[in-house]
Amino acid sequence: MAHEQHEPEGGGPRSFPAFPRELLAGYRSYREHSHRPHRTDYERLALYGQQPEVMVISCCDSRVTPEGVFAAGPGELFVVRNVANLVPPYAPDNDYHSTSAALEFAVQALKVRHIVVLGHGQCGGVKAFLNQDAVPLSPGDFIGKWMTLLEPAAEFQCLKLERDEDPQLAMEYAGIRQSLVNLRSFPCVQILEERGRLVLHGAWFDIGSGELRVLDPASERFVAAPSIFASGFAPGG
Repeated sequence: MAHEQHEPEGGGPRSFPAFPRELLAGYRSYREHSHRPHRTDYERLALYGQQPEVMVISCCDSRVTPEGVFAAGPGELFVVRNVANLVPPYAPDNDYHSTSAALEFAVQALKVRHIVVLGHGQCGGVKAFLNQDAVPLSPGDFIGKWMTLLEPAAEFQCLKLERDEDPQLAMEYAGIRQSLVNLRSFPCVQILEERGRLVLHGAWFDIGSGELRVLDPASERFVAAPSIFASGFAPGG
């Protein structure tokens, strides 16, 4: 059944839902304080395109912003966000694969040199996975299936439990490690990593304290970023 079209009174243009005022206010501030002072840089980005060296796979949690955490400007990070910062395994089938498509573009077209899987504290997706008998993260058709990507991480965690961590944090760590495993299931990632042209990293961010922890490949443990600098870590290596 077709919906009737109603012209507004006075013959003016049809009304539509009001755009959020806070977004318009934020846009005004952006134009005045961020875009206008750096307009030349933005024009260069628009003309020559993006050339980020780092891809970040982060959670879509509104409290975690990779550009803010790493103080990155426009064009510096290629960011993909999804529930619980998960990377699915390589699966070249006829389904839709948003994260895999973005990964393919970043690696094969943009030729990024680093991929960072960035987890965070008190992740709602991880919490829902650990408490499946409780109220689900949200009703619907997609989140439950998506969170099954954590099942291999949960099995790993049973074998290698970090007993000095609480279950939520340990599972957040395990999810990051599992995403790194899944990243290496992509042929383009595996080949470039073996050739030394791509480096994979795991990181975890605490929302409240602002602490960043980075996965040490040698020990498979997450260590605080200040400890890395103290040990002579060279940024951009």
